[in-house]
Amino acid sequence: MRSSCCAAVFICFLTQVSPGQQGSSVFLEELTSVEVGDAIRKGATTVILPTGGTEQNGPHMALGKHNFIVKYTAEQVALRLGGALAAPAMKYVPEGDVDPSSGHMRYPGTISLPNKHFMKVVEFASQSFRAHGFTDIVFLPDSGGNVEGMRTVARLLNNEWRAEATRIHLADQYYSDNGFAEWLVGQGETEETIGSHAGLDTTSELLAVAPEHVRKDKLAAADPAAPLGHSGDPTRASANYGRAGLELKIATAVRQIQLSMEQSR
Repeated sequence: MRSSCCAAVFICFLTQVSPGQQGSSVFLEELTSVEVGDAIRKGATTVILPTGGTEQNGPHMALGKHNFIVKYTAEQVALRLGGALAAPAMKYVPEGDVDPSSGHMRYPGTISLPNKHFMKVVEFASQSFRAHGFTDIVFLPDSGGNVEGMRTVARLLNNEWRAEATRIHLADQYYSDNGFAEWLVGQGETEETIGSHAGLDTTSELLAVAPEHVRKDKLAAADPAAPLGHSGDPTRASANYGRAGLELKIATAVRQIQLSMEQSR
């Protein structure tokens, strides 16, 4: 049962449409202003705002883990929704207090933005999208600390724009309710091996999309007696696990976004 389930998810992962097959990138930063304007006029009125972060991920993963993962997933969500583009992933997000340092800011390299400023960036990015004719703006947070701020902005802007066509759609289930942890348990893993930060799950996802950013010689199970910023047992991570997890996250996001769009019409 385990092998057939993994194989099914793996096949789905491999058969997704790539940007090259469509002839054009879905990323705003890779398009010209004229190309974006043409796309909007032709019906590409959905834009995805991905948020990642620059945070410590133990001794074995690069600080940009979330950014590498969410760039891939945002592209796939855009392709599966159809008529959608993706904005650059936000790399500066809430990661803890700066002085005195707390959260991930206790570790070198982390960059933290206070939540109120993070929310303002999200708000004005959304205002920019609306000004250019996007009518469906999707918030795609890949880090837990980003969710509440994005939820607040979505609520405020949807209320402000209630008489207009433009709507914000928060794909929060993508991060917190995608079924990956349960799937891993079904493969024989436990809460202890999965971990809650930079553990088996996200290490697997990064191995699937950007393995060059995983220091394989530094993989080690977390030791509570000598904390290095991660949890779980990333030595058990694999690209196959990661492909399954990414597929679950992408499919969850697409379902939630489509339902939100239907309900907002």
